[in-house]
Formats: sequence, structure tokens, C-alpha cells
Amino acid sequence: MECFTVLAFWWCDSSLGDDLFLPLSRTVKLLDWGEDGMITTAETAALRASFRQEVAVWNNLDHPNVTKFIGASMGTSNLDIPSSSDAEHSIPATACCVVAVYLPLGSLKRYLIRNSRKKLPYKTVIELALDLSRGLSYLHSKKIVHRDVKSENMLLSSHRRLKIADFGVARVEAQNPRDMTGETGTLGYMAPEVLTGKPYNRSCDVYSFGICLWEIYCCDMPYPNLTFADVSSAVVCQNLRPDIPRCCPSSLANIMRKCWDANPEKRPEMEEVVRILEAIDINKGRGMIPDDQSNPGCFCFARFS
Repeated sequence: MECFTVLAFWWCDSSLGDDLFLPLSRTVKLLDWGEDGMITTAETAALRASFRQEVAVWNNLDHPNVTKFIGASMGTSNLDIPSSSDAEHSIPATACCVVAVYLPLGSLKRYLIRNSRKKLPYKTVIELALDLSRGLSYLHSKKIVHRDVKSENMLLSSHRRLKIADFGVARVEAQNPRDMTGETGTLGYMAPEVLTGKPYNRSCDVYSFGICLWEIYCCDMPYPNLTFADVSSAVVCQNLRPDIPRCCPSSLANIMRKCWDANPEKRPEMEEVVRILEAIDINKGRGMIPDDQSNPGCFCFARFS
């Protein structure tokens, strides 16, 4: 749950300021802290510290499955960002921004929505799952916990290569899990220990990965008919998880179940998930059956236990 307001996403081919020029497209994530006088000095200081934390984490990352960080600025007056004649969408000079490489296919969430009717080939499912698992394995090897793993925070290149983005709540993993508390993340993806405010570690990302893996296979959103309050309660108290279709290959379903286990100590490390996915024979499985091709032999069942 990010404390900034995302004003807009721009991409451009021109230089951003006098000191930054790269021969590639960029995306600019603009963050506004509210109008002058609307927040206290203490709140402003906390927001600036959080912004610096995101930049500090992202700036040191270099992996094929992590969105490339280019730069950041506390203020936009020195940047060549397209202006808008619409006052409602004008960019405040005090807004902060993070500049990253532009990925034309947009978010994984948007891609899955576009394919919600016809679903994805099994090969594509495994490719996307491997990209995400490798990216998370890299982050965890650097002792970084993303804390907001969800399809909306994953971007796709023109070649459908998945790259992790948005490190607004990412943190270096604390040696003592008790130092990593607080309901941080997005409901529906948050692990039970995070929802209840208990100490947690990088295994919370593993839980979120399990939810994302289900999303990728099903091209659907988890818990579409439940309120946030209902989801939080059911995940913690009733072990609610997304419905796994019977047509889902057991090798993939088993990964989902292991990753979203209620006990964080029983969840696998992401490097283990990578190995399991790499060993899957894509010729021995199939993607989710489209609704117009489904039959009584393939349906979803509830995952309460």
C-alpha cells in the first residue's frame, strides 16, 4: 500500500533534462504528496524517507527480470516532461518521479485481462512464471523483500519478458522478523502473517507469487465476488485460497499450494520454485480451458481446509 498518489505514466524519446540522455524509451512514474499545507512537516519527512528508500533499493538492482531503473528526482521543474493544458492533469513542480525503461506491453494484470476469454498457452504460462520466480529469487538473494508482489506490479517487454517493478514498499530483509511488521501489500495477495500484523520475512513474497501463478494460469482475478474485509478474514481464519481448476496440471497446482501454505516455514524458497518450474515438461500439460470450450470434466473447486 503505497503512500504516494500516482499522477500519471509518461513515456518519451527525448532527453529528460540536460544531464540524462539515453537512446531508449522511458516511463516516468510521478508521485504527488498533496497540495502545499495539506500534510504536516512530519508526514512530508516520512514520505521523503520512503521515496529515498525506494530509490536506494531499485538503484542497485540489475537483472533481466527487474525493470531497469534510470533515475529519480525530488521535483519535476528540471525535467523535460510533457506538460498538459488541462489544469486537472498538470504536473506539480514539487512532485517526485522515478524514471525507468519503458515496457510497451504494460502490466501483467492488463495482459491477463486481455486474454481472459481465450486464456494462455501452457508454454506462455510457464515462461511468465519462470520470469517472475527468477526475478524474485534474485531480489531475495540480495536480501530484498518486495512486499507488494502482484500482477499489477509486473511489466512486460515487447517480447513478453516479465520484469518486476514498483519498489515503493520494498525493504532490505531484517535479521529479526519482528522488525518487519505492519499490514504492507495489497489485499488478496498478502500472506496471513502480514494480514494479522505478525513478524514476517521474504516468505511473504512466496505466498504472493502463488497467487500470481494462479492468476497467470487462469487469466482471472482471485476472489472477484468478495469484499476486502471478507477476503482478509477468510484467508486468515478459513484458509481461503483461489479455486484451482481441475484442468490445471498437478505440477503447477502443487507449486501454488506450496507457495500459499498458511505456515511460512513450509513455503519453498524462490530459488527452489525456479528449479521446479524449469523441470516442468510443457508438452505434458495444457493451459486453462477457455469458457466456451469447457466441459463438466474441468471445473473449479473451493480451497478451504
